[in-house]
Amino acid sequence: MLNIIISNSSNKPIYEQIKEQIKNKIVSNELKVGEQLPSIRNLAKDLRISVITTKNAYEELEKEGYVETIPGKGVYVANKNIELIREEQLQKIEDLMDTAVSIAKISSISKKEVQNILDILYEDD
Repeated sequence: MLNIIISNSSNKPIYEQIKEQIKNKIVSNELKVGEQLPSIRNLAKDLRISVITTKNAYEELEKEGYVETIPGKGVYVANKNIELIREEQLQKIEDLMDTAVSIAKISSISKKEVQNILDILYEDD
C-alpha cells in the first residue's frame, strides 16, 4: 500500500497532492522502475476519495512520464531517465533559490546570512 497523506487544509487539490507524493517516492527510489501502483479503485478506496480524483493523479503522472499504464494489467513506474528527473529537480531548486536571493537582496540580507540559513535547513534532516 502507498503511504499517501491527504491534507484537507492544503491549498493544493487532492489529485495534485497524490501526484506530488508519488513523484517524490519515484524520485527518491522508494518506488522502483517497473513497480506496480495500486489500481485506481484500490487507491481511491484506501484514501477514501473519488476514483476520478485518483484517475486524474495517475493521468498527470503518465503525461509527465513517471508512470505508464499497461491496459488490462495496471499502472507501473516508468523507466524514466534518472538524469532527466534530476535535471527537473535542479531546475526547481534554481527557481526557488532565485526567488530567495531576490528577496534577500531587496531586504539587504547578506549572502553569508542566506548561506547560514541554507546550512541550517540542509542539516535539519
